[in-house]
Amino acid sequence: MATLIVVTGPTAVGKTDLCMDIAGHFDIPIINADSRQVFRELKIGTASPTPDQLDRVRHYFVGTLSIGDYYSASMYEQDVMALLPQLFANSEYALLSGGSMMYIDAVCNGIDDIPTVDDETRSMMKRRLSDEGLQALVEELRHLDPEHYAVVDRQNPRRVVHALEICHMTGRTYTSFRKAEKKQRPFNIIKIGLNRDREELYQRINTRVDKMMAQGWLDEAEGLLKYRSENALNTVGYKELFNYFDGVWSLDEAVERIKGNTRRYARKQLTWLKRDEQTRWFHPDEKEQIMNYISRYE
Repeated sequence: MATLIVVTGPTAVGKTDLCMDIAGHFDIPIINADSRQVFRELKIGTASPTPDQLDRVRHYFVGTLSIGDYYSASMYEQDVMALLPQLFANSEYALLSGGSMMYIDAVCNGIDDIPTVDDETRSMMKRRLSDEGLQALVEELRHLDPEHYAVVDRQNPRRVVHALEICHMTGRTYTSFRKAEKKQRPFNIIKIGLNRDREELYQRINTRVDKMMAQGWLDEAEGLLKYRSENALNTVGYKELFNYFDGVWSLDEAVERIKGNTRRYARKQLTWLKRDEQTRWFHPDEKEQIMNYISRYE
């Protein structure tokens, strides 16, 4: 039966190198599950695959959108589910890899059929967030959808704004669309989680940030200043560098903040991923064991 290999784990753990080996072994492409690598302007700051890696193995959903384009986990689910039959026609395996938890859940378990927000509503709410601020919108959500207000991350403007977009566009609460029903998939799913000793992982994060700065991340971020209100840039790394450009922090402090916030994000990823009891965990260097584990499903 067709089998989807899912490789996940915290940022900087070593997913890319392992997936290049898996893709080469089975002669299959890589389906990217990183919600920021889909934007072509964010090459350095998202540690996107290098030109050499893209030449060696075909990647889907890398650099396919521009910074102002709207994209969601629901749209990603639809796109991947449309792609998989084509890939399974050529191989019994397909490979999906990334650290965006919502994207992985969307493919493996399905996501609620929440309507796509129209451009007019999205523009309206974007203006309101800029003019009124997050707290005013949080208070509005409390009145319009108290159930979602009780569970949403009220410090996350994307989550708050999206819920209000649905409320305004449909006249219904965001909660009314959330069923949380797992969808059955017509293929097997093998979930491989990668992890390292905490200090080892933290050192890799710190080293990678330094490497990205040496590659020109500062210039990349400066070129994106005029797009800073776009949701794609509400992410670790770019936010800190924007504070440097604003004179809030020195460059050294901004870089240290990036490292610390990236380490915190890695912990958050692991907390989320370890809830899934179907995931089999490995150290990235255990490549032979990982290949043997996948081969058990042949």
